[in-house]
Amino acid sequence: MKKIIGIFLMGTTFFASHAQTNSENPLLKKWIGPYGGVPAFNEYKVSDFKPAIEFGIQEKLNEVDAIANNPKAPTFDNTIAALELSGKTITRIATVYGIYRSNLSSPEFNAVDTEMSPKFSEFNDKINQNKKLFERIETLYNSKESKKFTSEQQRLIWLYYTEFVREGAKLNNADKEKVAEINKQLATLFTKFSQNLLAEEHDQYVELKTEADFDGLPAEVKNAAIAEAKERKLGVMGCVANTRSSIEPFLTFSNRRDLREKAFNIFVKRGDNGNANDNNATLVSILQLRTEKAKILGFPSFAHWSLSNKMAKDPQKTMALMESVWTPAVEKVHHDVAEMQKIVDAEGGTFKIQPWDYRFYAEKVRKAKYDLDQNEVKPYLQLENLREGMFWVAGELFNLSFKQITNVSVYHPDVRVWEVSNKLNGKVVGLWYFDPYARTGKRSGAWMNSYRDQQKLDGNVLTIVSNNCNFIKGTANEPILISWEDATTLFHEFGHALHGLCSNVTYPSLSGTSVARDYVEFPSQLLEHWLATPEVLNKFALHYKTNQPLPHALVERIERAANFGEGFSTVETISSSLIDMKLHLTTTAIDPHKFEKETLDALHMPSEIVMRHRIPQFGHIFSSDGYAAGYYSYLWADVINADAYEAFLEGKGPYGKEVAKRLYDTVFSVGNTIDQEKAYENFRGRAPKSDALMRARNFPIVEKKN
Repeated sequence: MKKIIGIFLMGTTFFASHAQTNSENPLLKKWIGPYGGVPAFNEYKVSDFKPAIEFGIQEKLNEVDAIANNPKAPTFDNTIAALELSGKTITRIATVYGIYRSNLSSPEFNAVDTEMSPKFSEFNDKINQNKKLFERIETLYNSKESKKFTSEQQRLIWLYYTEFVREGAKLNNADKEKVAEINKQLATLFTKFSQNLLAEEHDQYVELKTEADFDGLPAEVKNAAIAEAKERKLGVMGCVANTRSSIEPFLTFSNRRDLREKAFNIFVKRGDNGNANDNNATLVSILQLRTEKAKILGFPSFAHWSLSNKMAKDPQKTMALMESVWTPAVEKVHHDVAEMQKIVDAEGGTFKIQPWDYRFYAEKVRKAKYDLDQNEVKPYLQLENLREGMFWVAGELFNLSFKQITNVSVYHPDVRVWEVSNKLNGKVVGLWYFDPYARTGKRSGAWMNSYRDQQKLDGNVLTIVSNNCNFIKGTANEPILISWEDATTLFHEFGHALHGLCSNVTYPSLSGTSVARDYVEFPSQLLEHWLATPEVLNKFALHYKTNQPLPHALVERIERAANFGEGFSTVETISSSLIDMKLHLTTTAIDPHKFEKETLDALHMPSEIVMRHRIPQFGHIFSSDGYAAGYYSYLWADVINADAYEAFLEGKGPYGKEVAKRLYDTVFSVGNTIDQEKAYENFRGRAPKSDALMRARNFPIVEKKN
């Protein structure tokens, strides 16, 4: 499953600096060293954050005030470009702060995070509600002289104007104060939700006490469980951690139905245990505050406000898309469950398929129907080989080359760094940091971070991006073997990284992945297709013992089974997407349990599946506003992605140079310098067609009536 991009979008707030001086606090220092400077992770301490944030915020405020109060008439350079160049210190600090938040969480850091989050929000509002600043932006937006600006400059003016208006720049003072207070409260609640969820994941687990508890587990899953127990010093043979990367393999392979149920329950009840980490009251408060904010800003619901800067624009358009895919997906699930139930009955089972049985019996059906066993494929999927495969694909599509370096500091020994260059001219375009392994203090899932966006306004600034995953290390000196699903996620997140690395724009606010949320998943989902190409499988899917590539017969079986499980993954994801949208279209207070049950009942949700993210653990929509009323973006982008890949198939195949160059020129390199609908039309020659998605998932295509 695709995960969200982990770009940590920081607001800022004003609080006076004290205690440390500039020279003493390493977070206040400019990044120095090679590649235009890099973070000095070896120097930072958690205690540095608060004074650094307070200083950086004040500096940014001073710069903004100087721009807003400039006595000269507003010009692009003295207003928009000046804003783009402001706040360099707080931007660097926020980057490191976000890295700690996602990868190095600790009680000490959480205390700082709880204190600073509302202050970041408060400062963000000070910028958005600066009347004199907005007047200068509005003057440029309405100026007849704007036609003299470049298309990129016009786009940037439009972006500043629309975002300021969207955040309340045109409100009266009383309403501005209300919005600012709501944002401050939301920031505190987002942090609380995230910390609760992380605590549930770290504090809960399933103990494996006897050899029988390991029954059915492949060697690498067993070894990972043993290593997890040792790390936790539990005094038992093994442990299944409460994270997706540990739970899903256990549910797929464990022969112990009782332990599968236990593992399933701790995972789906994260944030919903009636304890100190329960998220229900927190999320209800978030929803109420969002509704209040949307109404003040003039929108009928938070969903309408959220979609006001997305491609979809209208919540009903997203609902129509989701509902069009929902019915065939549910029908596919019913068909698959019927096949699973036959196996249960044949084995003498006296139970109906339950959610903790689904992956286990789906795997049996896969083996019976397609003669394809995940454990047969997994020995060929070595993490490091697949990483090299991603590099190779980036070279074929975008002429990028990767060279590992050791002359920059990292925030954890697990992290490695590569220099990224254009292999045609040797020019360095950026750095790629890779943090692949799960550990205490790191949030679950997989994501991409942007440490520094490419731009040309302040010199030729190189991109710095990272990919972060949660693979289980297992036994030392043994290769990390991953599932096909995890390999797909690996390519997906690398697609986000390439979107950043290929950026070729002037202004940082328009750089790389800074596009509409329901478009940003398109480049990443598109890259997933290249994992299954024969070129990658033959070169990089090599058996960890024999070094032989995947046999052709096995590749054919993989291809035949390519759409197996699409019903499950589609229902699992769209149910979460529909719940998300319906939550944010609702303007009255809800009971999370009642809302979830009634909504899913109305959708005729198959009883054998749960949402990919139940409401109390839905970090995508409750740890920030990023994906709130926006989880549909994965499906929306998948329509675009399926249609785009057909452009390659209609040409000379996945590695066709002409289509790849057009993809680079119109999508990967342009960032947000052009409206995304127009950008896609420039690539495809037309708008995307949803029929491609139905073909890709082997769902029936319903003919549209005139």
